[in-house]
Amino acid sequence: MIENILNHMTLEEQVSLLSGADFWTTVPVERLGVPKIKVTDGPSGARGAGSLVAGVKATCFPVAIALGATWNPDLVKRMGVALAGQAKSKGASVLLAPTVNIHRSGLNGRNFECYSEDPLLTAELAVAYIKGVQSGGVAATIKHFAGNESEIERQTMSSDIDERSLREIYLLPFEQAVKKAGVMAVMSSYNRLNGTYTSEHEWLLSQVLRKEWGFDGIVMSDWFGSHSTAATLNAGLDLEMPGPTRDRGEKLVQAVRDGEVKAETVREAARRILTLLERVGAFEATPDLTEISLDLPEDRALIRQIGADGAVLLRNDGILPLAKTTLDSIAVLGPNAAEARVMGGGSAQIAAHYTISPLQGIRAALSNANSVHHAAGCSNNRLVNVFAGDMHVDYFKGRELKGGPVHSEPAERGEFFWFDLPSAELDPADFSARIIASFVPADSGEHVFGMTNAGLAKLYVDGKLVVNGYDGWAPGDNYFGTANSEQRQAVELEARRSYTITIEYCSPADTSDGIHLTAIRFGVEKPLGDAAIEEAVAKAAACDVALLFVGREGQWDTEGLDLPDMRLPGRQEELIEKVAAVNARTVVVLQTGSPVEMPWLDKVQAVLQIWYPGQELGNAVADVLFGDGEPGGRLPQTFPKSLSDNSAITDNPLVYPGQDGHVRYDEGVFVGYRHHDTSDIAPLFPFGFGLGYTQFAWGEAKASSTVMGEDGITVTLDVTNTGKRKGSEVVQLYVRALDATVSRPEKELRAFAKIELEAGKTVTATLRVTPRDLSFFDVEAKAFRSDPGQYELVIAANASDVRSRIAIENPSLWLGRVDDPSI
Repeated sequence: MIENILNHMTLEEQVSLLSGADFWTTVPVERLGVPKIKVTDGPSGARGAGSLVAGVKATCFPVAIALGATWNPDLVKRMGVALAGQAKSKGASVLLAPTVNIHRSGLNGRNFECYSEDPLLTAELAVAYIKGVQSGGVAATIKHFAGNESEIERQTMSSDIDERSLREIYLLPFEQAVKKAGVMAVMSSYNRLNGTYTSEHEWLLSQVLRKEWGFDGIVMSDWFGSHSTAATLNAGLDLEMPGPTRDRGEKLVQAVRDGEVKAETVREAARRILTLLERVGAFEATPDLTEISLDLPEDRALIRQIGADGAVLLRNDGILPLAKTTLDSIAVLGPNAAEARVMGGGSAQIAAHYTISPLQGIRAALSNANSVHHAAGCSNNRLVNVFAGDMHVDYFKGRELKGGPVHSEPAERGEFFWFDLPSAELDPADFSARIIASFVPADSGEHVFGMTNAGLAKLYVDGKLVVNGYDGWAPGDNYFGTANSEQRQAVELEARRSYTITIEYCSPADTSDGIHLTAIRFGVEKPLGDAAIEEAVAKAAACDVALLFVGREGQWDTEGLDLPDMRLPGRQEELIEKVAAVNARTVVVLQTGSPVEMPWLDKVQAVLQIWYPGQELGNAVADVLFGDGEPGGRLPQTFPKSLSDNSAITDNPLVYPGQDGHVRYDEGVFVGYRHHDTSDIAPLFPFGFGLGYTQFAWGEAKASSTVMGEDGITVTLDVTNTGKRKGSEVVQLYVRALDATVSRPEKELRAFAKIELEAGKTVTATLRVTPRDLSFFDVEAKAFRSDPGQYELVIAANASDVRSRIAIENPSLWLGRVDDPSI
């Protein structure tokens, strides 16, 4: 069928398939019965075509680092199956996920969107995710290919990575997604790789991806990530997104006529697009692009289960789990206590069906909700709290708010991200809007108004200009670098008086190059001061236990910018210290998308890392705190004692954050625990670490052979739950090369098994290693190379807790060619 369609297509029709029709759909060819299909973000839910912050409600699943912490491919696969159903509920045939870039610096704004610092753990979870999604007839899109480990100047930065490090660390998850999961789509990254944009990187897209790995799906650009016409297509980029086209269309037709692109190259790219349509069933039934809200009880239960399974108990001096019946009073404190921080920021955001805060979850879990006492203590938001309340929005043609509005609508939240404008009469490059809201402060005193805008805007309070986002506008650190840095202004307000807030907005004038978006966010808040901390401390002193919910939120952990450091923002560390000083029974619950330094660690009784676990946040954390669920997580990323202990943090800015358009991965393969082990730098918490509520006894590890053969070696180990309650354990197998001929890490993760056991039960963990697991990448041989000699199989509970070692021998040289689909 596809061949017949291609034979009847004109060059122009073939070219039309190679760029999007709009932000989310492909171009149909109605004459030949070729339908259009819809794609949708993202990793933690299927948003559909709506705004990042509005639109049809969607199910909000845990973020990727929380999935990484589960070490549970079976559970991740179940989430993939659920996401396929969610994508279909939004009329989408392609899900733009998973994200498998590696945790390199600990400061990456999208660290939360990625699984792990380890390529094997990342690969195993990504394969499971993809298999789950694609089992539901929805294409998964693995991203961002490749070298996108930072958000700093990401649209132009060159990630300079040697080939060995690429092959061993950064490309492995992509390779396994192709070879083991049959992923249907790959998304190129914004950045350059060794000087060349990945969207036009022939070695990466054609040589490695297609010829060596055998990938037969489509390669699409990240949104606005295509920079050329002939170069991208010749390199292997099939689909330019979004549409309408900027680099293809008539430009590509002319490039074919001028001999810059072969007609056969266009045909092959068009064939791959048509094959994708066939694989997702678009020819069998024309896709219904209608979006509905699908809130399923089984999805709710799965999110709650993943939340507990990915929760990592980092410290516990016997206080957890809390006994509900013995607590007369609980202080639930901190900036993340009453706020449901369920997701990170950027394109991963969705409009969740609902969100449950920790405070709500704890109150629901207790028979006496009156025993719970709350105080925020301090704030941790990067931007001024977004306005919430009744608003009215008028939209105008042109950028000058002239004439009558062509569309009017109510709104409830002071954030607008216009992928699609509410009227076909409005041009994204030439429209304006007036937003009118009223604000009644609860207390008198100084309030701060803040606004950030992609486009130009002014904010007035009772007709007086307060925030000027118009004059002197310059791009800053919001909305992927398309908006200015937040502009703030303090104003004295009176309690219970109504103030009129008016925002006048106009779209960006220049949309000729780069990422261009139309968005605005405004808010108002009364800053918390010493009195707020004093209130929290007083409530902590008066209660049996103090639960401190601290961390970050989606304006810190977000696409578009990296973190400034590895500390808790605002006055949170001060809050922890002061609460712990008055209540010895203090538990810290962390919500971050990456590691944090903990100078306060020894002053609290327990620390629980809960990440951003989706819409069931409050219920999941209550399950773990009160023992209705097990904290089943293990760290997918090393937590260093200080930022300077990270391998990417050196005195050379070229290594991180980058310099003169280049960031050089000088640490090579020594990322995360590989660096800590080999350099003998003790971490705060090692890779793979996590406590539970029960105890396990490990038997003697046994190997099927002590000589590596073509079929590999199987290692078995009996694990017994010697405690009084159900729990889970992760058996980790690392390989150590004793006779290494090149610089190699002390040990490298090569297999793992997550097991769940009732009290008193025993199970046998089975792990397998192959010749490739002993290897490093030999650049000259273009192969993975296992030298003859002595190796150790290191059986461990985490990277710092080795339980046993098995000496093995590799009797002869083994070379695994890069184009061998079996390795």
